[in-house]
Amino acid sequence: MQLLEHFKELTLHPKNAQELKGLILQLAVQGKLTKKWREENPTVEPSGKLLDRIKKHNSEQLARKGRRVKSEKYESELKLDLPQNWIQVRNHELFSLQKGKNPADLSESVKAFPYQDIEALDRGNVRRYSNDKKAPKCTEDDILVVCDGSRSGLVLNGKNGIVGSTLAIIETPPFIKEYIKIIFLQDYQRANENMIGAAIPHLDTKNLLLEIIGLPPLEEQKAIVEVVNQLFAEVEQLEALTKERIQLKSDFVTSGLNQLTQAAEQDTASQWAFLQEHFGTFFTEKENIKKLRESILQLAVQGKLTHHWRSEVRLKGVEVDHASPLLEKIKAEKERQNKAEKKTIKQKPKWDLPIKENEKHFSLPESWEWFRLGDVCELKHGYAFSSDFFTSDPTPYVLTTPGNFHENGGFRDRENKRKYYYGPVNPEFILKPGDLIIPMTEQAAGLLGSPAFIPDNGMVYLHNQRLGKMSFDSKIVLPEFSFLFFNSSFFRNELARTCTGIKVRHTSPDRVLCVPFPVCTLQEQLCIVEKVNSLMALCDHLEQEIETHQTTQEHWMQSCLREVV
Repeated sequence: MQLLEHFKELTLHPKNAQELKGLILQLAVQGKLTKKWREENPTVEPSGKLLDRIKKHNSEQLARKGRRVKSEKYESELKLDLPQNWIQVRNHELFSLQKGKNPADLSESVKAFPYQDIEALDRGNVRRYSNDKKAPKCTEDDILVVCDGSRSGLVLNGKNGIVGSTLAIIETPPFIKEYIKIIFLQDYQRANENMIGAAIPHLDTKNLLLEIIGLPPLEEQKAIVEVVNQLFAEVEQLEALTKERIQLKSDFVTSGLNQLTQAAEQDTASQWAFLQEHFGTFFTEKENIKKLRESILQLAVQGKLTHHWRSEVRLKGVEVDHASPLLEKIKAEKERQNKAEKKTIKQKPKWDLPIKENEKHFSLPESWEWFRLGDVCELKHGYAFSSDFFTSDPTPYVLTTPGNFHENGGFRDRENKRKYYYGPVNPEFILKPGDLIIPMTEQAAGLLGSPAFIPDNGMVYLHNQRLGKMSFDSKIVLPEFSFLFFNSSFFRNELARTCTGIKVRHTSPDRVLCVPFPVCTLQEQLCIVEKVNSLMALCDHLEQEIETHQTTQEHWMQSCLREVV
């Protein structure tokens, strides 16, 4: 059987564990886990005699409580294909359900009986108590099922106390209780997906009790329970080992990437070569690829991706231009423009301050220089367009919102979720294809400062409020290089430190323009962009390998599922 052939491979990813357990339970209730056992034990008590004992026990227990077995009516009879010595029964022949309730004196004060709700049974967190002696009680020998709420159908082990109002005791003979628990575990997903009720979804207990199942002989039930427990233990052990292995990989990747970004410039190449040797072993999880992407961007803005390039330039007898003279040229150009436009600067911008040593969180190559963003770009805030003119019907203008940005940078056209605008528009708030925009507010985690170029897709996007349009002097900074900088963890962390607000964090143009910005020559910026694109393509390839491996495992799982069904 494929399930058993590929058992260890199928548990290499933690997310497969739950699905694998579901397949084990499906095999169990179909008798496919005990085929060999039946061959070795041909003479056992027939299931018919077992059913007679079950009915007798249930009838006696209900009579003792002043209740009687309900006669159930049903129209059709489904014929199951069952193993030898199994018989077909309905659930109500094997068990009944006793619903819990809320006692009148229920409170948080400690009393005689703990109130056993889902929180108490599932997490051991008893919150309420009661002295009600008549309320339905459960013990540690009972099994219960959730009847109301999102977890309806879930089976739980009982504890001493009063049964919660959202639970029901599964009343069944003690000698088949463990097998009945397997029946509920196997049926949980289907029962949960077929809840009834609009206001408060609840378990469809009527149809549950009428469901037809196969009843194996008692001795085979015990064998099934033993095999299921054994396989579950193996799944959980392999799952724990898998999680431990993934954590060790994650720790190695984190440590290796930290050493890479913190290494001296001349040591970066050897550190990178060391990591490359272990790509196939340690970069097999998408979370680790994400860390690799972040480190590549960090190396880019630190100038460590172009150490070899600068060395080659110098070997040719050409000195790498220094970025520091650019700052003087920028200031001189701004003064010239102000005089030409007869502008008088009454007060220096808030970002026009020297960069302190404690703001320089890493050292730069000799030819680089620290600027402030305000030295090399302008930031324009968007406009608060009136919601009176918002519409879902297509118009010439589309509002740009934080929802148009990906966490890792890039523009996302929401298509059927577009918000259109049909009111008056000042031309200065019409965005052009290629404009670089960043969100100034964190409507969702990771979006603050996430850059995107306005696409050339035929749509006309409006520069909405809470968005900043960044305009760089193309003689100093390439748009593609600034995009990498805005995506780097350095910029995101710096921006996060400038945020205000409790419910929704946000920043301001002055705070953004104060962020330190490492600058190199345009030629080196172009080299960095090319290297980053090449390394990101490598990350894409690694992710594709992960997806291919996961697809193979999914095919295995589906193949096992088809074999079971």
